[in-house]
Amino acid sequence: MTTTTSPASPDTRDNFRQDARTISLIGLAHGSSHFFHMLLPPLFPFLIAEFGFSYSQLGLLVSVFFVVSGIGQMLAGFIVDRVGARPVLFYALSCFVAAGVVAGTASGYPSLILASLLAGMGNAPFHPVDFTILNKRVSAKRLGHGFAVHGISGNLGWATAPVFMAGIATATGSWRVACLCGAALAGVILLIMFINRDALDDRQGSWSTGAAQGAGTAAKPEHPLAFLKLPSVWLCFSFFFWSTCSLSAIQSFASPALHNLYGTPLTVTAMVVTGYMLCGAAGMVIGGFLVARVTRLEKTISLCLLAAAALLVLVGTGVLPGIAGLIVASLSGLGIGIAGPSRDMLIKRAAPPGATGRVYGTVYSGLDLGFSIAAPIFGAMLDANMNSGIFYGSAAALVLGVVSAGFVGAGVAARSARPAAA
Repeated sequence: MTTTTSPASPDTRDNFRQDARTISLIGLAHGSSHFFHMLLPPLFPFLIAEFGFSYSQLGLLVSVFFVVSGIGQMLAGFIVDRVGARPVLFYALSCFVAAGVVAGTASGYPSLILASLLAGMGNAPFHPVDFTILNKRVSAKRLGHGFAVHGISGNLGWATAPVFMAGIATATGSWRVACLCGAALAGVILLIMFINRDALDDRQGSWSTGAAQGAGTAAKPEHPLAFLKLPSVWLCFSFFFWSTCSLSAIQSFASPALHNLYGTPLTVTAMVVTGYMLCGAAGMVIGGFLVARVTRLEKTISLCLLAAAALLVLVGTGVLPGIAGLIVASLSGLGIGIAGPSRDMLIKRAAPPGATGRVYGTVYSGLDLGFSIAAPIFGAMLDANMNSGIFYGSAAALVLGVVSAGFVGAGVAARSARPAAA
């Protein structure tokens, strides 16, 4: 008898390489979208110094970004389902290049509004694009890790932006140079995506969904808007809304709030966003392994978010010594990070087949709405010297997010139990 190598072995190696390549590219792209969330916020002190803006006015720039992104994200889901994700990704990165150039040459508030609008247009398609490519190009056994990398890269984008933007602005003495460097970074990422475009073609390969498609070949096609009738979609939307309201408070206003509460220099408190996002990234590594081992994902989400809320309340009391407030606020990101992959998998379970782009576009628009509403509210609180309110409000939003996640999980569990009961 002759010994032969199992034919599955090379296929497994090929699938691993393909999966790793696609996951890495999507991670890089997603990191760029989160980086551009923070194109302007790290530069707020520089903009105040040059133009005399208030925090409320600067919060409105954040609102413009996320209003445009939220509306665009819902529409982008339909476009992705119709024309494919890859060309929409190229468009999005091109918008980031334009946003950086406009911001770097801005002469006043209207120009900065335009830069926020362009950045919002670029950010809009990312979640339907990313999750469509991941679900169609990555094998099922690695999909949870793909979600984890996706979340980690987003946090790293958020963590990198303050260091990159404020660092270049401080080193060169010009916030405009920092914006133009941001545009150049987006251009490099766009070039990388174009060179590796074959790994991003969502029209080729559907390893993670093949079984589901085979099981549902006889199903009748539904109206493109039928998914909007599902309570789970809107519960996921509300979950993203509340969790993002919490994030908005930390991302844009935690640094000056910590400075006012604890007297820590702004040069130090500016690191709270980086610390928060790095802790979140570490949490997502853990969460990527948990998501494959936990059936009731909403329990993981609830425990992690409630722990993070408790830490934020502690920071808001102002009783911590010195820099400890910054450390504890940063550590709250760990719980939110662990919950991230479970959150994305919960949405996948709640979504009907064949509507990946539409569902993710709609659900993730809750993220944009949360940012657009929360930023001016928390900015006004800071203008009113309500420094503790930044952390108390962030914690309260996380608790409301836990309630939404609980309802989503209960609905998924009930839907899964029906076939078994039948």
